[in-house]
Amino acid sequence: MGGDYYVGLAGKIIIYAIFALSLQLLVGEAGLVSLGHAAYFGIGAYAAVLLSPASAPGPLLPLMLAAMAAAALYGAVTGALALRTRGVYFIMVTLAFAQMAYYVFHDTKAGGGSDGAYLYFRPELRMAGRMPFDLADPAVFHGFLLACLAAVWGFLALLRRSPFGAALAGTRINERRMRAAGYSTFPYKLVAYVLGTAVAGLAGFLFALKDGFVTPELLAWEQSGLVLLMVILGGMARPGGAVAGAAALVLLQELFQSEALFGTYASHWHLPLGLAVIVLVALLPDGLAGLAQGRRAAWRPARIVKPRAPLETHGEPHA
Repeated sequence: MGGDYYVGLAGKIIIYAIFALSLQLLVGEAGLVSLGHAAYFGIGAYAAVLLSPASAPGPLLPLMLAAMAAAALYGAVTGALALRTRGVYFIMVTLAFAQMAYYVFHDTKAGGGSDGAYLYFRPELRMAGRMPFDLADPAVFHGFLLACLAAVWGFLALLRRSPFGAALAGTRINERRMRAAGYSTFPYKLVAYVLGTAVAGLAGFLFALKDGFVTPELLAWEQSGLVLLMVILGGMARPGGAVAGAAALVLLQELFQSEALFGTYASHWHLPLGLAVIVLVALLPDGLAGLAQGRRAAWRPARIVKPRAPLETHGEPHA
């Protein structure tokens, strides 16, 4: 039982790391602080359940792409409207769109209402009639989760180093100057927004596969606040910070919810978790990734630069 718990905890951390990476693309790379990102996470999760057959495993790749496409489609529509605003207005508009999606699933029978819906079979990957791996095997499933995390990390790293990433960084730093230089910044922000929502949809899809159950609470604003805390705690400027923040916050939640450590006080875990986050953010303004980078710099030996010897010349210089 103990081994199953830690395997499940590792899977939860990986999924939330992917979710946090999707928001880090918006916050850290594009400068877009969203408080409605959970909507796309939840849409991806519901797509996994609602599009899967009830009596047999569905096809893995089509379902995964459909979940990402559903989240990206809602992201394209809402992003095209939300990006017309700035600052706190953008935050409020994204929150409003997320709450709209939340109540669609909560107040209608489309996804089982407030009771949620079950995924009875994990999807299968079949190639030429064969199944190269079985996601019903916990070890295989968590290997698949790691592969998805690595793929998302690699994609975002390439995006960051591309001309698109450079333009996005310029827009974040000084959008007015980018416009003066002839760049139309809106398409860059919209593409980044849609990509972030698609990755969030992937995280939601994986969450549904892991738990086999989805509820409207996956789209609630608390979930959006949770993933935003992960990005801030880890360090907004670095993708590694999103992964570190996700791991730290999930582990802190598990710590303060432990009845073995805190007894009946574990039911009040929100209070110590909030205090811990406040202390960490106050002490680590650059996040956990900034702390790690500072330690690496402290341990790295200083480079001694030898002064260059003056160039010796003989005779008169040439005219």
